[in-house]
Amino acid sequence: MSENSGNGFSLTRRSLLKGTVATGLIGGLSPVAFSGTAQAAEPKKGGIIKVAVSSGNTTDSTDPGLWAEAFTMIGFSGAVYNNLVEINDKGELIPELAVSWEASPDAKEWTFKLRNGIEFHHGKVFGAEDVIATIRHHQGEDSKSAAKGLLTEVENVRADGNNVVFELKGGNADFPYVLTDFHLVMLPSKDGVADWKSGHGTGGYKIKHFEPGVRLELVRNDNYWKEGRAHFDGAEVLVIADDTARINALMTGEVDLINRVNLKAVHLLKRNPNVVIDNVTGRQHYTFPMMMDRVPYKNNDVRLAIKYAVDREALVKTALKGYGMVGNDHPISPAYKFYNKDLPQRPYDPDQAKFHLKKANEVGLQIRLHVSDAAFSGATNAAVMIKEHMSKAGIDLHVVRAPSDGFWNDVWMKESFCASYYFGRPTEDSMLSLVYAENASWNESHFKHDKFNQLLTAARSELDEEKRRSMYYEMQSILSNEGSTLMPMFGNFVSARTKKIANDGKLSSNAELDGLRVIERWWQA
Repeated sequence: MSENSGNGFSLTRRSLLKGTVATGLIGGLSPVAFSGTAQAAEPKKGGIIKVAVSSGNTTDSTDPGLWAEAFTMIGFSGAVYNNLVEINDKGELIPELAVSWEASPDAKEWTFKLRNGIEFHHGKVFGAEDVIATIRHHQGEDSKSAAKGLLTEVENVRADGNNVVFELKGGNADFPYVLTDFHLVMLPSKDGVADWKSGHGTGGYKIKHFEPGVRLELVRNDNYWKEGRAHFDGAEVLVIADDTARINALMTGEVDLINRVNLKAVHLLKRNPNVVIDNVTGRQHYTFPMMMDRVPYKNNDVRLAIKYAVDREALVKTALKGYGMVGNDHPISPAYKFYNKDLPQRPYDPDQAKFHLKKANEVGLQIRLHVSDAAFSGATNAAVMIKEHMSKAGIDLHVVRAPSDGFWNDVWMKESFCASYYFGRPTEDSMLSLVYAENASWNESHFKHDKFNQLLTAARSELDEEKRRSMYYEMQSILSNEGSTLMPMFGNFVSARTKKIANDGKLSSNAELDGLRVIERWWQA
């Protein structure tokens, strides 16, 4: 395959291409529904896009390893920086800073050919030393990067002329997907160390002003190397955590685009002739992690009781207004290639919940659930519904409403039972490795299961597709029946914009707002 087509690998080319096509089509990954007029046919240059996002903290940083908020992800990852590899609207891998890649026969060594002549915003020419410094930044012994767990398999990364070679501990047919993670944007090296403090990337926009957790202003990089991208003269990203305030900002023209629309308001927004709703089905899901090394969640019967005590159908219908589907206590939706279609769906069964409570000697269980709409739009309402569901199973759930500001720093990964959110990842391995592996940076439920970890490692290096399928099926079963996360529903990506802003209607489903690339890909109507 040519460099321009991007997927230049040898042994695994056929299987990986097959995987990307399946990933893009299973479950209808591009059913983008619009309210309003048809999309503009041709992009236009100019204008400023103003985006209001649902979350941000005053501790937000230009260090990509620490990004967890919509504010930093959308403003930085999708506009200021580039990855080696990109995912398009069909879920396929396409070249970005790497023009091609190929694997050794055992998929333990991956070689990426880098694009020539690309400059960072301050004029430094991008090269292999920048890739190496970036990867080592996340791998460091003292690194707190969320991508650290994704890179545990990387034993060495080295330059080979204009190529970068990744040497893995074991084979990984999906490794290029790892490098699409939004944390793994390429940083300039300075004396062999990744320079994240300067905020210089190779992306379509430069940082003009950054007030962490409040505002990010960007200006177009006139030297941007991508054709047909970065159409706006500039961009402004604002943090407006309150759902109503964010919608009002859109309606009054203060902003052009908002993410995570409160689903209660979608029908009202659709009535406005100047508003367009973008609705994309993908891998987004909502979780309620229970830390399994803390009482009472150490006991799997308690965890099973909680899972049986939730009416998932009611949550999708009421909390998501139908913009989603029920979950089965694991993060792999039908959009993934190895979704376990044979795993029985857990029903709402208060009597079964009572059985497990009695077995655990926890009749009359009292627990606390910490929530905020900063976790996901409607999280608080969902928690109130869950409280009602659980009362029928004899569980006394106290809903603790946490402030939106600082939720991700002060509540998530600290409280034993709380609300959480993920937009999913390109492959089963990347999703499971990020959150459910024992050493994962975002192991929010402190999940530890030896068999699961063994399967995760084995599946990563297994090139026989049916064997991999069997392993991923078993991992989903383990999480559903023994895991420490309540995962009741998958949700669509629902955003709203004014008719001032246009796109081509082909929105990526791997993350919200067109795969976090709305600022780079969209334009002024």
